[in-house]
Amino acid sequence: MTSAAPTPAGPRILACGDAAISIEFGDGIDPALNARVLALDSVLAADPVPGVVETVPTYRSLLVHYDPLETDVPLLLARIDAACRRAAPPRRDVRRWRVPVVYGGAFGMDLDDLAARHGLSAEDVVARHAGRVYQVYMIGFMPGFAYLGGLDPALATPRRVEPRMETPAQSISIGGAQTAISSVAGPSGWHMIGRTPARGFMPGRDPVFLYAAGDEIVFEPIPERDWAALDAAAARGEPVATSTSR
Repeated sequence: MTSAAPTPAGPRILACGDAAISIEFGDGIDPALNARVLALDSVLAADPVPGVVETVPTYRSLLVHYDPLETDVPLLLARIDAACRRAAPPRRDVRRWRVPVVYGGAFGMDLDDLAARHGLSAEDVVARHAGRVYQVYMIGFMPGFAYLGGLDPALATPRRVEPRMETPAQSISIGGAQTAISSVAGPSGWHMIGRTPARGFMPGRDPVFLYAAGDEIVFEPIPERDWAALDAAAARGEPVATSTSR
């Protein structure tokens, strides 16, 4: 399959091997681009194309995995083109999560350094970080790792020169113009400013993944003394982060 050239109003479609295609709507981090990605994802979920195995939304593109033995590729491309040309994205409820966070200290070892770098106090950084409504743009890198848009530009910080080989699960971090909620322990070059007891990824739980692309996140600072009880409750599968629909 060859890639299709973009039209003025349409996306660019690229072959990714012989079992996936990428539908690219742009090349930046932008809410409008991401809305088009999520709209296409919703359309394909509501009207499945035979042979499509999985769709993976990202900041600016939708990756469509398909079984080449089961899918008629020209039909798939035609369906995608028709879906992209629909006048308005389907209406959907947006979940807003309230996520508790212990900032600083052993839970956010980079908070003080990041604050000093920007000429702010640690309290200012926490207030700025927790004072925003973030959008989950995509889930990736590790199972349940949530990339969030909406960071205060005053907190944007280049990634660490020397990445850590392991950071704790459920860390809240800043990397460049993004912030994120990690899911499992792993390497990271991002700056750790806090940690949440809420499990974004928990095998055996229904749902396994707590957050999804298109969700909103609001962080709620909590004192360190509350960590142990909330962490134990989350480990039992009890809801620690709560959500409402709007």
